[in-house]
Amino acid sequence: MFWSMAPLVLVCIVLAGVLGMCSFTPSGPTTGAPPSYDAHAALQADARQFSFPIREPSLPEGWRANSGGRDSVDGVPLSRVGYLSPSGAYMAVLQSGAPEERLVPKVNTSLVPRGPEDVDGVHWVAYEGDEGVEPLWVTRLGNTVTVGVTGAGDTDAFRTVARAVQTATPLPR
Repeated sequence: MFWSMAPLVLVCIVLAGVLGMCSFTPSGPTTGAPPSYDAHAALQADARQFSFPIREPSLPEGWRANSGGRDSVDGVPLSRVGYLSPSGAYMAVLQSGAPEERLVPKVNTSLVPRGPEDVDGVHWVAYEGDEGVEPLWVTRLGNTVTVGVTGAGDTDAFRTVARAVQTATPLPR
C-alpha cells in the first residue's frame, strides 16, 4: 500500500511546487503592500446617495485609505472608510444619520462610555470595551450626521482623525 501511494504523493508535491501552489520560506511570510482604496470616489458616491452630509477628512501626509464600505444602522445608511497611519495603525471613520445611541452598539455591543474628549472645541464621547475591543470616539456634527472614529491607534491618532473629519466641509450632493 505504501509503495503504491508514495509515487502519487511525490507527483503531487512536485506539481504543487512547479505550479506555484506551495512555497517554503525559512524566514516566514513576507509582508505585502497594504491595499489602496479610492476614498474620494467612494465618499463622493455616498454624498450623492445618502440624505445626510458626508465629509472627506484631509489627513496629514503619510496617512492612506486602504478600505471602505457601506452598511446600515437600523435601516439608516452607514459609510465606513479605513485608513492606515504612518506607523501602520488602522483607523476607521464611520458616518451615519443614525443617532449615537444606535451607532455605538452597531460597532460593538460591549462598548461603554469612558468620558468626554475635546478636540479643538468639539465634544466627542470616548467609548471603551472589553479586552481586545477597539475604542470608539463619537460626535454629532451639524445635528445631521453622527461621526465615529475607531481603530488600533493611540490617542494622538484618534485626535488626528477626529480633527480631520470635524474640519472637513460636507461634500456636494
